[in-house]
Amino acid sequence: MFSKKKILILSAILMVLFAFKQADEYFEISKNLEIFSTVYKTVNSEYVDEVNPGDLMKKGIDAMLASLDPYTNFYNESQAEDAMIMQSGEYGGIGCNSRRIGDYNVITNVRKGLPADKAGMRIGDKIVEVNGKNFKGKSNDEVGEALKGAPLSKVNVTVDRQGVMVPLTIERQEIKLKNVTYYGIINPTTGYIRLDHFMHGASFEVKDALLKMKTQGIKNVVLDLRDNGGGLLHEAVNIVNIFVGADQSVVVSKGRSNNAFKDYKTLDPATDANIPLVVLVNERSASASEIVCGAIQDFDRGVIIGRNTFGKGLVQNVIPLTYRTQMKVTIAKYYIPSGRCIQLLDYAKRNPDGSPSILADSLRKKFKTKNGRIVMDGGGVRPDITVEKKKLPNIIEGLEKSNLIFGFANQYRNQHESIGNIETFKIDEATFEAFKTYVGTQAFTHQNASEIALAQLKDKLKDDNYNTALKSEIEALEAALKKSKNAEIDAAKTDIMKALQVEIARRYYYEEAEYLISFTNNPDILKAIEILNDNNSYKTIIGNQK
Repeated sequence: MFSKKKILILSAILMVLFAFKQADEYFEISKNLEIFSTVYKTVNSEYVDEVNPGDLMKKGIDAMLASLDPYTNFYNESQAEDAMIMQSGEYGGIGCNSRRIGDYNVITNVRKGLPADKAGMRIGDKIVEVNGKNFKGKSNDEVGEALKGAPLSKVNVTVDRQGVMVPLTIERQEIKLKNVTYYGIINPTTGYIRLDHFMHGASFEVKDALLKMKTQGIKNVVLDLRDNGGGLLHEAVNIVNIFVGADQSVVVSKGRSNNAFKDYKTLDPATDANIPLVVLVNERSASASEIVCGAIQDFDRGVIIGRNTFGKGLVQNVIPLTYRTQMKVTIAKYYIPSGRCIQLLDYAKRNPDGSPSILADSLRKKFKTKNGRIVMDGGGVRPDITVEKKKLPNIIEGLEKSNLIFGFANQYRNQHESIGNIETFKIDEATFEAFKTYVGTQAFTHQNASEIALAQLKDKLKDDNYNTALKSEIEALEAALKKSKNAEIDAAKTDIMKALQVEIARRYYYEEAEYLISFTNNPDILKAIEILNDNNSYKTIIGNQK
């Protein structure tokens, strides 16, 4: 047994060693900062071409952080402001989205009831001028900056609508982005909540949607987290709290620093601890989405349906820096109720090519849910029921890349004032034929497998000096393949008609159209309805069969 004297001596030695270690670390930091500063100043003063000091420093910082993980980032002043908007969901603007198509930015979404909508802006409008300034060739960021501004200020926008110049005067207002972009009744007993963000207020919006639908008589609910990349961790905990009672540990964060250890527990009684629940996820459900669906699974509180989630089990902290810049730093990994971490990639262990390693299946550990079901760590959240993603015909991707489905929907909206009731709106044969005619008049760059093979053959024939001799035969084959493209469109008719149905309906019923149509044809939602309608299957899946 150690005496007090020996313990004191050992403690003193450890303190000295720790002090030496810290001194070595501080020296290394100081030395390397001095080297970096010297290189930076030398490049700025001696390099043959003039350099931008701010850009140079930003590239240096970004390159340094790129060696860590993709979530540790530095934000300059303007980027920090955008990051704040993404956390708060508030900014002064007009309520629309656009993207660059050709030489101009084109409106791709108009939010119902917001300034752009009130002023008459439509999806498909090409932004030609903003406040009298020509916006040809401008980036999407430049357009966004021009349209944003102080609430109650006005912006004059000229748009090209199917060849007609339309001047719009839009009064900006404070825009509050919604976390719950849609909620509604799928059928008399089933409610649906689409959660797109985990910004401030997300849990309140989910709770409010649930309570409102309960007054309409729903008996079960679908929470849709597909394509939700996450956000604020405390909002995820509060959303779990809607379905799980107080004082339950939802997620624990553990990092190198003792300060990184935190146990996030539910604080309030559940809003509804018994309502049957399905959570929809896919490969783009990440971070806070995985906390919610993982905790629901670990508590056996609901059924998870869809595809394996992204696998981001890392916690970031936003740290304010000088000159109104900021940094988002990965400080910990999080562990959900069963004790598992869902992080897929190990950024500390790199493969020879520099890519992060993936935990082998043989190294993944088993954990148990509340009811004793086996779940695994190290690879996202695996759904209780997997619904395979339908592979669409290649020509659909080609039509979308060429903006032909989008463009035809714009033309359709310009020719039709309304489409009637969305529940009964379908794409008929005449509309499909009109679409085929439209495609024939547009630049369609899609190449099917045969066309790609022919292009490769032409290159080979050219190399072998056979190209001229076989010119007529090649042209005949090209013409035949062009005709076959119509056959390819016909073969994908059902999928194209579904895509047209959604895209056209969005011109009249905004984002709501996409959700309403999905209730009748989306495989994930149809599977959710099936499980919720079968109480025995539901209880069996969560291990609660009695």
